[in-house]
Amino acid sequence: MAANQTAFATFINVTDVVEIKEASTDETSSSGCEGDSKGPLDCKDPEVFHLMMKVAIEHFKDIHFYRFGKPAPGAEENSCDMAWRFRPKEGKTAAFYKDYRRFVINRSENCTLNVVSIGDYHSGVNARKKKNKNQKPGFEKTSGRQEQGGVSLPVVGETVNDSLPVVESENAFRSGKYLIYVGSGDRYKSMNHYLWSFLCALGEAQYLNRTLIMDLTLCLSSIYTSSNQDEEGKDFRFYFDFEHLKEAASVLDQEQFWQDWNKWHRKDGLSLKLVEDFRVTPMKLSEVKDSLIMRKFGSAEPDNYWYRVCEGETESVVQRPWHLVWKSRRLMDIMSAIASRLNWDYDSVHIVRGEKARNRDLWPNLVQDTSPDALISSLQDKIEDGRNVYIATNEPDTAIFEPLKDKYSTHFLNDYKDLWDENSEWYSETTKLNNGVPVEFDGYMRVSVDTEVFLRGKKQIETFNDLTNDCKDGVNTCNTAAS
Repeated sequence: MAANQTAFATFINVTDVVEIKEASTDETSSSGCEGDSKGPLDCKDPEVFHLMMKVAIEHFKDIHFYRFGKPAPGAEENSCDMAWRFRPKEGKTAAFYKDYRRFVINRSENCTLNVVSIGDYHSGVNARKKKNKNQKPGFEKTSGRQEQGGVSLPVVGETVNDSLPVVESENAFRSGKYLIYVGSGDRYKSMNHYLWSFLCALGEAQYLNRTLIMDLTLCLSSIYTSSNQDEEGKDFRFYFDFEHLKEAASVLDQEQFWQDWNKWHRKDGLSLKLVEDFRVTPMKLSEVKDSLIMRKFGSAEPDNYWYRVCEGETESVVQRPWHLVWKSRRLMDIMSAIASRLNWDYDSVHIVRGEKARNRDLWPNLVQDTSPDALISSLQDKIEDGRNVYIATNEPDTAIFEPLKDKYSTHFLNDYKDLWDENSEWYSETTKLNNGVPVEFDGYMRVSVDTEVFLRGKKQIETFNDLTNDCKDGVNTCNTAAS
């Protein structure tokens, strides 16, 4: 077993299913038949359940199963829907995934059961419902854990509940302590810049044991938009897993907070401390008794960047809680759907072109090294002929990679547009989240999904180091990057 799998060793084998089947009594395994092979299929029958588990394990050879949910009736009398939790056998990322599929089952005249077909990814919609945490699953090894070393792991494919948290009562609001950051120069920067600043604020809130008041609306930088303009009105939940954040940290939406504050702060004597200098450290605020600490940032860059609060002596005291920010599970579900269509059995290549390819001064060899002929030559000793190869790239014209199809079965993000088009689950859920206004599958979302699919490849080939001798950050920066 691969070293990365040792923490997930309790996956379910076919032999486990056989053992529980043999432990069942004969009278519970009648399949509801008793001479009437034409009657409706009972999806709750243990024999049906055992058959579905066994066939799933045998059919999906590149994943490990950790939990099976109890089957639910499908759309037809001879179909059952079943959900399961799994990980790819060679998965390098600490996460679980959930799938639910529709099984069509035939019953012969002598009552023998046989699975005729298994539907596509997430086809078993009647088994999708998120179970109550206290409800026992259909089958799971008793030593199976959803947590690794006490750290919560994402489960991609579960129903998302990213509704906004609310304060239960006036008394609860009065007893709370809050931190809010107001104004900044971070707003129109890249998402990496935004996260670096946001996690500084979240880290300070945790250090001060205060609830962070969040602005869930983002401005998406022009580098990610089809209009090439900065776009306001984006929702944090389009890009990140707010359900995990609100469960793992104390956060509130600023719109709801200000409604409560305006309603109760005078009546309850709640006070506010204004801090307008980022050089006032979190350590100096640790004894503040006011209900609300407001950090207000001016208009002069870079002093109005939130992350300035976490520089200097604060850097060794306030830690950015990276484990609290996960990518949106809706986006991760698109990744999981793509990987499932490839049966989690593919290699991946990351091909960087774009602006770097146009800058011959800093990357003199990149265009030639990522040309089709050069790629075929570079990959021939790295990836076997005939393999499924997912190509993650910022090259808009993927037709230039057409010659690779002579050796590999190539796949690109745009091959899977149905996963975010107007008929998709992602489109429906984000439109609902956005008050009925359709959401564009923008550049940042594309990069997020493209990267995550790449990272699930069995072999992962990077542009820099693997395909070209050019340095990632330009000429003469290789040693600097490595140090």
